This record gives sequence, structure tokens and C-alpha cells, in this order.
Amino acid sequence: MGREMNTGHFIAGEWCVAKPDSVIPVENPANCEIIATVPAGGRAEAERALDAASEAAKAWARTPAVERAAYVQKVATLLRERSESFAETIMAEQGKPLTQARGEVAGAAVQLEYHAQWARRIEGDTVASDNAGEHILMLRVPYGVVVGLIPWNYPLTVTARKLAPALVAGNTVVIKPHEVTPLSALRLAALFEEVGLPRGVLNVVTGTGLELGEALVGSSKTNLITLTGSVRAGREVMRRAADHISQVSLELGGKAPFIVCDDADLDYAVERAVFARFRNCGQVCTSNERTYVHHSIFEQFKEKFLARVQSLRVGDPRNDPDVGPKVSRPELEKVEMMVARAVEQGAEVLTGGSRMEGAEFERGYWFQPTVLTNLTPSMDIVRQEVFGPVASLLSFSDFDDALKQANDSDYGLSAYLFTRSYQNVMRAMNELEFGEVYVNRVGPEAINGYHTGYRLSGIGGDDGRYGFETYMRKKTIYLSPN
Repeated sequence: MGREMNTGHFIAGEWCVAKPDSVIPVENPANCEIIATVPAGGRAEAERALDAASEAAKAWARTPAVERAAYVQKVATLLRERSESFAETIMAEQGKPLTQARGEVAGAAVQLEYHAQWARRIEGDTVASDNAGEHILMLRVPYGVVVGLIPWNYPLTVTARKLAPALVAGNTVVIKPHEVTPLSALRLAALFEEVGLPRGVLNVVTGTGLELGEALVGSSKTNLITLTGSVRAGREVMRRAADHISQVSLELGGKAPFIVCDDADLDYAVERAVFARFRNCGQVCTSNERTYVHHSIFEQFKEKFLARVQSLRVGDPRNDPDVGPKVSRPELEKVEMMVARAVEQGAEVLTGGSRMEGAEFERGYWFQPTVLTNLTPSMDIVRQEVFGPVASLLSFSDFDDALKQANDSDYGLSAYLFTRSYQNVMRAMNELEFGEVYVNRVGPEAINGYHTGYRLSGIGGDDGRYGFETYMRKKTIYLSPN
């Protein structure tokens, strides 16, 4: 797993060792081995972390933005120097294949580098006053204390995605990584300690959402909560945040449609559809969850898609396969139940459909790359986010039908369209009801874009200018000569 690391809470610049009877085991999903233990923090640890962040907030906000950004840039440099070690940590705790783990480390470094560049781009406005000699200024100022709740599917990149803009904007931060994958965030905190970040500016505490997360979100000391996670978690965060009217930014997953028109480059569309479905074992909020293919090319697409899925290599992440394990037993069982429910409702399994077999897969959380067809829009597998290596193939009659089926979802994060038709592209731009629309390409999203969703996919967003502004609020100043 790389370098030796601290596995205690990081609070006020110090590492707090866990009590032996109050720890959470961290499991390697490829083989079920316990690779570390971290503290099972609760209300006391939440309060200590929030107190540390609150005490550091004023001095950090007064620190020039270029100085704040310098810490972030230094950590980006260290992260790149130690990228292989961090990739090993991600493989061990999350099960991401080697190349994909390396990509996550690179993505985290880019997040840090990009947001460090915003130090000289924090801008306000002036407007004309109705009163003689008066000036009206609109400033952008930090919120104060930001709580970042991190998912398990991209534990390092999402941590960087939240803490980098928050710190550069002048906020202090408390990060709660997911209890299944806490090690990446702890290692990142150690890099900030190494570059001399002032005490209390960044704190990382570990524990469950029900105890530690609830305490962080429900505190009056928390000014902004940023979550990437499930709809269930988002609802709970909003409920608790309402007690103190804390600001929230929520990215809650998706059910992305992948539309393939009859004029698309078929081989290219197949390759991209497979990548967008099975990357990170399908555990990506922008994954291709619903593949819609024009009826005239459906059989041809299905044949090519099925062959490509059956060629995917599944195995130990260290051997750099195409698909690794599911992240945990509950996640494996959830996908297994969803496929069983789909079959019960009439779906046909073209390949896969169950756990992997063989000596290599006796331990760990392995599910076969799966393709389902004979689906209807009302089936649970078409309505609910799978978040696993299960592809759903559906057909559409014309572009009106494609748009209708694509928009028929409770989610609204990402959508994909493969076509050569200018008219189809223009209609998709105007009529697809999603925060991101990809035309003839798939993700990942651009760091200078804006990652945002509609409906159950959340409110607020990350990346780019609009994402950076999430971490600043506005203050209006009236300067009168009298």
C-alpha cells in the first residue's frame, strides 16, 4: 500500500490515535484482507474538528489568497512525486485497477493545481448608487467552516475537488471520508501537514455517517456542507442543515442515458458505451446507466457491444484489468439483488448476471460484467441507479422517442449522444434535461467546466468558475461620504 501512514484523526495539526475498542477496519475488496484500521469518531471528534476549524478561520481568511494557494500547489507537487504510492493506496482500499488508480491520482493533482490558479481571480463587482458620492461594492468572501463529505468511489480526487477550492477561497475545512475508503484522504492531509499548513485549517476525521457525519452536518459551527453521495445521504444532509440554515452543495448520483442514433459511428459508439459503463466497475455517477439504440441498428449494436463486454478482463487491480471488484459486500449484494429483480420483471441476461467464479475470485467482491435486454421503461433496473457493472440495452423508434425515454428519469446529472446530425445535436442541447450533455464523447468531465445535476442528482456543483464560487458568499458594502 506504499509508504507508512497515519491512520488517526487529523485535528488541529495533530494525529489522534484511535482507541483499540473504537476502530473501523479498512478492507481490501479484492481479497477481504484488513489493510488498516481507523478511528470510529463520533460527536466528540466532530466538535473538536469543528472547533479547530473555527479557531483557525479568521486568520486563514485574512491570509492573502496567493499564500493560501501556495500550500495547495506544494501539495500538488508532492502528490505527483508520490503518485505510484497513492495509486497503491487507492487500489488497496477501493479496488480500482492500476491504470485507473493512477488516473485518479493525476486527477487529484490537477484539482489542486487548477484551483490554486484561482488565487488571483477572486473578483467582486461595483454598481452605481442612487445617492450622490456613494459607492456600492459586492465582495466575495469565504463562508468560514466547510464540511466535506466524501464518497468511496473516488476517495482521493473528490477530497481534492472539495478541499482545494475551499482553502483557496479562504475557508477552513473538515473532511469526513467514507468509512470504507478513508486512507486516501488521511494521506492527503499528511501532505498538507508536510508543507506546513497552519493548524486547524484542514482537519480529517473518520467515522460513520450516522454518528460522525450527523454531528458535523448538524452543528451550528458548520457554515457550508458539500457532499458527493447518495440521494438518501443528500436528503439527510438537507434535513440536518435546515436546523441552522447551513448552505449545502449536493452531488447525488445519476442515471445517465446513452443515445446512439442510426447515423453514429457504430464501432466508436460501442467502445465508448462500454468504457462509460464499466470504468471503475460501473461505480461512477456519470456512468452509462441506460443505453438507448435506434431500432434499425439495435441488433448490430447489441452484437458488437456484447462481444466487447465479454472481452473485458476482470481480476486483481494490481494486474491492471479492465474491471476490478465491487467496493464492499453490501454494494455487491445490492447489484446482485437488482439484477435478480430485473430478471424477475422480465429482463433477459445476455452475459454475466452473477458473481465471478473461480479460484481467483473466491475472496473479494466480484460481479460479472453483465448485459441486460428485453427491458421496459418501468422496470426498477431502468429507474434506479445501479452503480455496478451492469449495462441495460433499450431501443428507440425516432429521436422524439429517444429524448422522451432519456428524460424519463428522477435523475438529471449526465447524458450522452452519439450522432452526426446537426439537428439532433441542437435538439439535444435544448431538450435533454441534464446538467451535463456529452456529444460524441464520454467523461470524465472537464475541470474548467461545471459538474452539476438536476432533479435527484442534486443542487450546486463542482469545477470551473461556478464550482469555485460555491465556496464564497457575497457581501454588499455601501460606502457613503456622509
